Amino acid sequence: MTEEEHIDAVLNEVGPRLRRLRRERGATLAELSAATGISVSTLSRLESGQRKPSLELLLPIARVHQVPLDDLVGAPPAGDPRVRPRPLVRRGRTLYPLTRQAGGLRAYKVVHEPGPETPDPRVHEGYEWLYVLSGRLRLVLGEHDVELGAGEAAEFDTRVPHWFGPVGERSVEYLSLFGPQGERMHVRARPKSPERPA
Repeated sequence: MTEEEHIDAVLNEVGPRLRRLRRERGATLAELSAATGISVSTLSRLESGQRKPSLELLLPIARVHQVPLDDLVGAPPAGDPRVRPRPLVRRGRTLYPLTRQAGGLRAYKVVHEPGPETPDPRVHEGYEWLYVLSGRLRLVLGEHDVELGAGEAAEFDTRVPHWFGPVGERSVEYLSLFGPQGERMHVRARPKSPERPA
């Protein structure tokens, strides 16, 4: 079905939907005409499909019936705005994607379970920023070996040998922002103070 055919099919359903709604409300064409200011003949032609619906006609009808315009035209429901990520499980890590785009910066919430894993620093293209939500995270980065606690962050070029994982027997939760082509995150600690007049 072409887009034009789809639009015609949707418009053809408007008339019967208007008639059903008016009858459900127990209103006559004359009563609806008085309430909307649209002539009885126009309402009748609209309901029978002899007149194409327009915003000028549908808006007053929607207002009188107290229904959203979408209900009159049978618009599909809007998608759920919540992000419902499908977790990825890799080597003791459960990654919850927080972004949907394929390229560019990607964000994950990660739950990393303790296990027998030993540091095995690796390198790859990109730039990473980590923020610990709970637990403790060990980060081996080049010659550095540091521990990060809740509320602490680290950022690094992933071409430097690196490894990170939980400290001890507790899992660690952290946010990871990763730029595969080396994009860096820009964090502003506080707004700039306004310029004072001289």
